[in-house]
Amino acid sequence: MQRIVGLTIWGIAFGYMEAAVVVYLRALYYPEGFAFPLKTMPQSVLLTEIGRETATLIIMAATAMLAYRRRQQRVAAFFFLFGIWDIFYYLFLKLLLDWPSSLDTWDILFLIPLPWAGPVWAPSLVASAFVLLTLPILLAKHPYRFGRWFLLLETVAALLIVTSFILPGCSGIDRHQPDFFPWPMFWSGFLLGTGTFMAVLYRGKRGEKGE
Repeated sequence: MQRIVGLTIWGIAFGYMEAAVVVYLRALYYPEGFAFPLKTMPQSVLLTEIGRETATLIIMAATAMLAYRRRQQRVAAFFFLFGIWDIFYYLFLKLLLDWPSSLDTWDILFLIPLPWAGPVWAPSLVASAFVLLTLPILLAKHPYRFGRWFLLLETVAALLIVTSFILPGCSGIDRHQPDFFPWPMFWSGFLLGTGTFMAVLYRGKRGEKGE
């Protein structure tokens, strides 16, 4: 439990750091307030931002590796950190900039490998699922059994969710705001991913009771 508390504190602190970077970027490029279309950044700044996003993922992965020995828990810790980080990123943006105005507000989410965009509720929902679903793995004394079908279904779910962000991200760069969000694709991926994960967790709990 102590490690989970430590990871949570780490995620909250990193969420603030991410929000602080966005505060600086918006002061430079969106002094009147963030809105689509995205302002054109110098290539050097854009590459620096992509490098920062990559470094963030590497730091989270390294932290997860240091926190746990078992590979399953390391993967779970990475997604747990990602979820805490993303949730508190938006909470700190609300405190610092009074943004977003609502969960329906559109945001540019990520730049790797292509721009991601979507209403704030979508990444927040995914981040919340990351936190809630990985906690049982981090607390488990024994590893869960994740088979090939699990990996296949979760890969499909991830592709659906990521594609639902990339489609409006690529189409909304030069517009005032993306004019659509493929919510059937998003919900299909989200329900497939969370449902598959919950089935494995439930089966694991039943196995423990049967021992």
